[in-house]
Amino acid sequence: MYGKYDLLNELKPYKVRPASNELPYKFETGTQNHEGIAGVLGALEYLEWLGKQFGAEQAQAWKDGGFSGRKLELKKGMSAMHAYESELSKALIKIVEAVPGTHIYGVTDMDRLDERVPTVSFTLEGRDPEQLADAIGKENIYVWNGHNYALAIVERLGLLEAGGMVRVGPVHYNTMDELEKFGEVLKKVAK
Repeated sequence: MYGKYDLLNELKPYKVRPASNELPYKFETGTQNHEGIAGVLGALEYLEWLGKQFGAEQAQAWKDGGFSGRKLELKKGMSAMHAYESELSKALIKIVEAVPGTHIYGVTDMDRLDERVPTVSFTLEGRDPEQLADAIGKENIYVWNGHNYALAIVERLGLLEAGGMVRVGPVHYNTMDELEKFGEVLKKVAK
């Protein structure tokens, strides 16, 4: 929780009696979440590593913005991840669009890729999304099907009764070779 000290100090916490009445401890109602703390540290160290390994192209822009040290590495890491995932988006959209009868739901304009992540949801005309996802899965490529917890959107699109959509979601540790293999499999199972 984050807030102004004086306002937080006025709040009465619901806590165990032995817990301190002083900030910030009065809002910590028991043993700290050590696993969560370790996980956050691991994530930050990973992003820092990404910045050091892959963020050279982004360095100057962030340095000009006044960043240095670990903050700079984190900014570089996130920027490198974003740049690579934009390339994955371009490739994946082209791959899915190359298969006749596919329809992608979401932004496909290559000039607007900053508005999306590389996850692509699509349908294939005349094919049940579950059967299509199963066929792709049998080729050792994992995709999802259904409403993917976007129930209201899938209902509004009129796709719920038809089984929803197929969703493929590469991220920064996936390769272009993996996307190409997905494209080959999609063409094969779409026949």
